[in-house]
Amino acid sequence: CEVTLWGRRAEVAETINTTHTNPDYLPGIALPDSIRATTDAAEALRGAEFAFLVVPSQTLRANLADWAPHLEPDTVLVSLMKGVELGTAELMSEVIADVTKVSADRIAVVSGPNLAKEIAERRPAAAVVACADESVAQRLQAACHTSYFRPYTNTDVVGCELGGAVKNVIGLAV
Repeated sequence: CEVTLWGRRAEVAETINTTHTNPDYLPGIALPDSIRATTDAAEALRGAEFAFLVVPSQTLRANLADWAPHLEPDTVLVSLMKGVELGTAELMSEVIADVTKVSADRIAVVSGPNLAKEIAERRPAAAVVACADESVAQRLQAACHTSYFRPYTNTDVVGCELGGAVKNVIGLAV
């Protein structure tokens, strides 16, 4: 499958495209040739079945406002972010719905005890893929499943997000 990354820094996108590495965020990891990067949101979103939203949670609303005009009618928006928006206390799925006005069956979340570097290193990992529409969750599961990454499906988007948001607090308390 082809993956197009959107990045805000042209030099990072250029490095990804020319060396197939991202030394700023994934040092020492070779990226597949099927990944390319752009700073053009319209280009990144064109034809996307899934748009994975992976920005700092407090910047999601502003980023979505910029990206929303380029979203295709059937693209599923997938949040990989944890936490709540300061000021509104909205979960990331709620911010997505508020800004984009897409229906709940086009909003999914992925949450688990994962670090990007560990997944990129192909260490065994699992996560929950949640969407109100179970068939969308299953499509996303199939798209993300590898020999080292196992997603499990669920329709409880809010529960998945809350679990991801509070797990670190609980871990510190224990």
